Amino acid sequence: MAQDSNVVIDHGKSQWSDLWKKEDFLAIWLGFIIIAVCILAYTSFGPKDEFAAKIKAADEIQAAEAAKAPFKTLAWYKAQDDKGKLKGTSTPFGKFASHWTKTPGSWTSNPLDSLMQSEEQAKAKNEKAMPKYEEAKANAEAALTAAVAAEEAAAGAMFQDKALNDDASAKIKAWRDANKAAGDAKKKTENKAFNLIPGLIGLCVFLALAFGLGIALMGKNMMEFAQGFTMVFLVAVLAYMLGGQAISKQYGFGAEAWGVVLGMLIANTLGTPKWVLPSCQVEFFIKTGLVLLGAEVLFNKIVAIGIPGIFVAWVVTPIVIVVTYIFGQTVLKMPSRTLNIVISADMSVCGTSAAIATAAACRAKKEELTLSIGLSLVFTAIMMIAMPAFIKAVGIPEVLGGAWMGGTIDSTGAVAAAGAFLGQKAMYVAATIKMIQNVMIGVTAFCVAIYWVTKVESTETGHSVGAGEIWHRFPKFVLGFIAASIMFSILDQNLGKDLGDAVMEHGIVRGGTKLLRDWFFALSFAAIGLSTNFRELAKYFKGGKPLILYVCGQSFNLALTLAMAYVMFYVVFPEITAKI
Repeated sequence: MAQDSNVVIDHGKSQWSDLWKKEDFLAIWLGFIIIAVCILAYTSFGPKDEFAAKIKAADEIQAAEAAKAPFKTLAWYKAQDDKGKLKGTSTPFGKFASHWTKTPGSWTSNPLDSLMQSEEQAKAKNEKAMPKYEEAKANAEAALTAAVAAEEAAAGAMFQDKALNDDASAKIKAWRDANKAAGDAKKKTENKAFNLIPGLIGLCVFLALAFGLGIALMGKNMMEFAQGFTMVFLVAVLAYMLGGQAISKQYGFGAEAWGVVLGMLIANTLGTPKWVLPSCQVEFFIKTGLVLLGAEVLFNKIVAIGIPGIFVAWVVTPIVIVVTYIFGQTVLKMPSRTLNIVISADMSVCGTSAAIATAAACRAKKEELTLSIGLSLVFTAIMMIAMPAFIKAVGIPEVLGGAWMGGTIDSTGAVAAAGAFLGQKAMYVAATIKMIQNVMIGVTAFCVAIYWVTKVESTETGHSVGAGEIWHRFPKFVLGFIAASIMFSILDQNLGKDLGDAVMEHGIVRGGTKLLRDWFFALSFAAIGLSTNFRELAKYFKGGKPLILYVCGQSFNLALTLAMAYVMFYVVFPEITAKI
């Protein structure tokens, strides 16, 4: 069957050349090349052994202190801080990677502030922040003096006096809080001059070559891709700049949403130039990013949050997908089954990522995918602000609020940001549940592929479809996502908590895979906007059914997730909640 360019993926026959000619496999290879480079840079050729020796020394100090006192002493915390300072991002490779992938920063009134800062501007900011730092530093020093005296008093009683022990513990906690405040204030006095423009130019060339090679292997024109890629990259940069504006950040309207909006404005006013369209490789960009996302979905995090989180993420999600799809077909009578299932998956699982995988599995039209993603971005921005405000207003517990947001807000980044509004516990629970839910990307795509091949299309055409078509339809890049998740879960388990945090979380991931993943996602959103024509979308909005479907489905999702989170975290497993 001839390839339909308006369909996310079409029928086809598997052959060995697919491994180096098909987009899904090329996304896997590109993602794993990036992963391999990052792993080697931070382990075999990196600081792993050096970090391990320092962590061992700190562990010995902490073990000795734990045996000596019934509370965490000053020496115990200082050893913990020493471990916390070990970050792969501070190594030469980490600095190199962050320098060449840096995104435009924050600004208030002048957009250029996000791209460059002079020595004079940096000095002025440092001088302005210095008084607060001096005050915070003095408070930390006073708190430390009080903590030292209290601990010495407890030690003088051989740590047998409960009142002295409690006083020492309280004074040490006060020092920890004051020390953190001083550290935060100090960061604001460390501004330096920068100019991101050369780095952005270098990154643009690198990404054009990396994806251009894949384009060539797919049999397309690499030069045509490279020619238009500059504009796609520029829209992504502008999206980052607008997302970094103070008011935009406050209301959660980030680079993803701005990429779609800017692209659509160009496409539907001036019109996207024809020479740019070959560079709008939405699926290639985001599929590669999703392979890298697997590095952040770790099974030990799933286990850490326990059975309650698994119920919230893995039981509610399929129920919501099925109910929303049935509602769209039987009540709303949506004419497009593919649009119905893509919106259902987008809203239920994790937004864009699930939408791409589901659209590929059911052969949805590209306009339907764009519409689903657009709805997701709008509601993500609204929920990111509204849910924390509502949770605080009605007094919902922090853990319950975090679980609720983690299971309902679409974007992983938005979930973490919304959780941060409530507190550290809420952010941890919300982000972990969202990571658990991300595992459903592959499961959803596989189930949709089976259902569409065996039920929907066989019913519509009257022809039975062989089991091999399920493999043809299944989005192969999901295998890369799963493989990365398994590999990083094993690596994290072998490294242990402290070394894993230093080498993997603050090295391989934050100093490598996540840096490029964020850019790949930004490129995909810019490409979505640039290739979207409102006239093509208009027919799908007739009667407002897609919007009604999303609102009703998300309302059901909100109610069911809150109920499940409450039952699991506070009725069935309260002991797990108490340990969080």
